[in-house]
Amino acid sequence: MHLVYGLCLKYLKNRDDSQDAAMAIYEHTSAKLLSTEVQHFKSWLYMVTKNHCLMELRKSNPEIHADIFMESAEAVHLNNEKVELEKDFEALEACIEELKAEQKKCVMLFFLEKKSYNQVNEETGIDLKKVKSHIQNGKRNLKMCLESKNVRR
Repeated sequence: MHLVYGLCLKYLKNRDDSQDAAMAIYEHTSAKLLSTEVQHFKSWLYMVTKNHCLMELRKSNPEIHADIFMESAEAVHLNNEKVELEKDFEALEACIEELKAEQKKCVMLFFLEKKSYNQVNEETGIDLKKVKSHIQNGKRNLKMCLESKNVRR
């Protein structure tokens, strides 16, 4: 009950209104639980409380939009994707560091600096066939290293 009251206080910003809302939610949930099967009670109660408070706010001030209080699912998704992508880049950097020196040099020139086989050959002085071999083996080694770090892109 104190958690429901705390959440109401967060949204309604008034002790008396929050106490009234907590009591109304208690009455509502006790009746609703008789007819509804709830899998995750805490989450369900949180959403019931949040929705009740938002409805109270809308009643008192119709200009308040619920978007203000809700997290955008798209924003959360994009943030999660950014975090995952950053982890993937860190894993890639670590795997590149694990490559043999010649493989590392050839892979970095070819993929990161977008140089051709011939340009890599000229810049490193490594035979053209060896450049191709280092790039192919480096790519394979990177793939295995990333898979061992659970990166699946």
